[in-house]
Amino acid sequence: MFTYSDDLFSDLHKDVYGFRPRGARMDEWNERTPRQKQELWNALCDELEENEKAARKAEAEALDEFRITLREVMDTCSCNWKKAVKFLAEAEKIDLNRDEQDFDYFLWNQGIGFNDRQNIYKLYKEAA
Repeated sequence: MFTYSDDLFSDLHKDVYGFRPRGARMDEWNERTPRQKQELWNALCDELEENEKAARKAEAEALDEFRITLREVMDTCSCNWKKAVKFLAEAEKIDLNRDEQDFDYFLWNQGIGFNDRQNIYKLYKEAA
């Protein structure tokens, strides 16, 4: 049984490599037998999984680094974590009070993952 999809090959390729296949790459896909397509499909799925694992690891490391930096700012400035976040953002000329997108961009620029960015934003808004 084959699980690949001709309609989704371009999407999968883009998810793995960051760009859609064109020209010779699409010709190569279209010329493959169903079995060969399935083998390539499986290989791309495996590579996508590895990319996602690496991204999660990098995001976790970025969050750890962000926490360390926050702690350093808090200690240096004798302030709470909300003020430390604000200082870090201001150093990058970002106004966290302007809108949620600026806040999200600031955290994204630190390498922090989507769910952690949302959690930090929520905590920031709730903090006194």
